[in-house]
Amino acid sequence: MNISKPQQTFGQIMYMCLGFFGIQFGWALQMGNMSAIYSRLGASESQIPLLWLAAPVTGLLVQPLVGYYSDRTWCRLGRRRPYFLGGAIFAAFALFLMPQASAIWMAVIALWILDASVNVSMEPFRAFVGDLLPANQRKTGYAMQSVMIGAGAVIASFLPQILTSLGVSTQAPLGNIPATVRYSFYIGAVVLLITIATTIATTPEYSPTDIHAFNARKNQSFSFRKTIEEMGRAFVSMPSTMRQLAWVQFFTWAAFMVMWVYFTPGIASGIFHAQPGTEAYETAANWGSSCFGIYNGVSFLFSFLLLWLTTKFSAKKIHIVCLCIGGAGLSALGLTLLGITFSKYSLILPMIGVGIAWSSILSMPYAMLANALPDDKMGFYMGVFNFFIVIPQICVNLFFGPFMKFCLGSSAIAAVGVGGLSLLIAAAFTLRVQEQTSKKE
Repeated sequence: MNISKPQQTFGQIMYMCLGFFGIQFGWALQMGNMSAIYSRLGASESQIPLLWLAAPVTGLLVQPLVGYYSDRTWCRLGRRRPYFLGGAIFAAFALFLMPQASAIWMAVIALWILDASVNVSMEPFRAFVGDLLPANQRKTGYAMQSVMIGAGAVIASFLPQILTSLGVSTQAPLGNIPATVRYSFYIGAVVLLITIATTIATTPEYSPTDIHAFNARKNQSFSFRKTIEEMGRAFVSMPSTMRQLAWVQFFTWAAFMVMWVYFTPGIASGIFHAQPGTEAYETAANWGSSCFGIYNGVSFLFSFLLLWLTTKFSAKKIHIVCLCIGGAGLSALGLTLLGITFSKYSLILPMIGVGIAWSSILSMPYAMLANALPDDKMGFYMGVFNFFIVIPQICVNLFFGPFMKFCLGSSAIAAVGVGGLSLLIAAAFTLRVQEQTSKKE
């Protein structure tokens, strides 16, 4: 199934990755609003972490299966594009459904539909770039995905504020969703469908060169039992580069999960010296949200520089430097425990570092991985690679709380500092990765 892949133009690569803009647009709306939606529907703070488990659990279950079966799919729409379209339709439905929820169980169902559908669309996009681009352009392809992810995240994150400035109401009685949030989700559904449809319409896929051999191999694993057995064998025999990157991903995504969970309470107590329920705490929470917008904005802007850097340096070198910058920024916040004071504006510098790291995290590991994968198992291994993203997130949700209580004195700002150290550990593990710069096409 190896074919000679022609060089793609910048515009072709952009259209190839455009669907990621819509996917991240929908995901950013979820990340920025789900906790508030749950709270408005009556969920307590202790319930919210469990209600968030949909994202890592669906990623753990859905992505490997979708990757495995997309490797064995060929129809009029191609190999990966049927999954783009199916996932987009259900994700758009969930985005329309979510603001209509009037009870927690309705929002939970909508979230599970949304996360499962987004994972169905997102996983094949990683393999899509590996399928269509020659080895020397894959770094550029994954960097372009990072551009689209950053753009989608920034616009979606500020969309409720934009609607507020246009006069849309932010008020709603308890148990209802404000109009700004409802309209944001509706817009997100439309954007998701349009961008993925554009990628499908503008980017054809390469058919298998030997369709008879392809069909024979596909039919050999028709039963679910044989599918699981073959997936198990492929997992055990995963390429060495993928095993090395697994450790990089584990410490990377553990760091970001810690930051997402503890950053706002950390700066509220450690920098604003505020307690929940006070006006100062609300000010800290708003500033924490702005900091997240800053790092997403920096990630978007840095992605353009990343496109140029990929033509000069290896993905491995780029990733090591970016992780070190982000790790140093987050680790510095832990210095508040030593009496070093930060103002709210001094948080901007660490967030710039986090944004630089985030841009690389969304692209460079996939660039290192793609050249080490066999073409006929690209989708499956990209799905398995997601294990090393969701497992650390689940571990943080389940085990980091007791660790913080007994080892960090329940200090949320210290937890953020530990997240920074985790990024530095990820950079150290990246040194061990044996990068393949080319592969027989």
